[in-house]
Amino acid sequence: MDPSRRLTALFDLHDHLQNLPEASRRALFDRMQHQNSWFTPEQSRHAFEGMIRYLSPEKLKRWVQHYTFPASGCFSVKNIGLILAGNIPGVGFHDLLCVWLSGHRAWAKLASSDQVLIPWLVQQAEEVAPELAQAVTFAEQLKGMDAYIATGSDNSARYFSYYFGKYPHIIRKNRTSIAILSGEERPEDWRLLSEDIFRYFGLGCRNVSKVFFRDPDQIQAFMQGMDPANQVINHHKYLNNYEYNKSKYLVNRTPHFDNGHLLLVESDAWVSPIAVVYYETYTDEAELRSRIAAVEDKIQCIVSRNGWWQGSIPLGTAQTPDPDDYADGVDTFQFLLELR
Repeated sequence: MDPSRRLTALFDLHDHLQNLPEASRRALFDRMQHQNSWFTPEQSRHAFEGMIRYLSPEKLKRWVQHYTFPASGCFSVKNIGLILAGNIPGVGFHDLLCVWLSGHRAWAKLASSDQVLIPWLVQQAEEVAPELAQAVTFAEQLKGMDAYIATGSDNSARYFSYYFGKYPHIIRKNRTSIAILSGEERPEDWRLLSEDIFRYFGLGCRNVSKVFFRDPDQIQAFMQGMDPANQVINHHKYLNNYEYNKSKYLVNRTPHFDNGHLLLVESDAWVSPIAVVYYETYTDEAELRSRIAAVEDKIQCIVSRNGWWQGSIPLGTAQTPDPDDYADGVDTFQFLLELR
């Protein structure tokens, strides 16, 4: 199937998903929550709409126009092993989309925590674009693949490197995201930042887990500004994490701020536990840039008010990435196009 036909098939899938009846969506979200209680209908809906946004003809055309597809005589279909993460709903969809667009065949190993959405999506593709569904196989073992794309923790990355290092590969490790505040933030900015922090309960690599304040007097305003997300405390798993971390800080007499659903703790660490955000204050921008550069391989994205910090994106946009916002900054699509 040539690139234009692949695009047409993806456009058809986009239209099918966009026009899916609400009852079918709710049934899907209920199944997802039953399989993983972190995947509430609200969170699953956000992920589902993100898939539709990825598949929009406008975004797909704008995305692929920057790439050169191999001539038909220079291209051979490769078997791509996809080891998918499961921290947020359908997080492996972008890898699958890249395989579809590149014309290869995907062999996917699902995460135990995300077993519903991707197989359901392939079933939907079978109805409107069978050639897409036929290019996907789900498997527990991925031996003898031509290339691998694996996403996991720092520990699992070592395992992946041992087994797949001799093949063409992309191996992703733990990452997190940060917010850098200018001191000029307003109430609407806090609402936007709360989306970056609490979407998916903070389980994603694009979730903000650390905030840098230029003005320490903003801390109280920040904690009050997180109130729109206070419903997260109604989720039993989030509540358990909040109570555990709060108890730990109280027993250890660790100074912290608490607004009833979020704990703010001063720390030079970068990755905070669930229900906790770390913070530091800064005065020297150059020094902060140097610190961030030193851990660049651990930062997925940086958010700031209107994207004022160089290399950042606006507050509230961390969980609405575009197709070319590649995980770990590695161009997955180009990697697949260059396979021979």
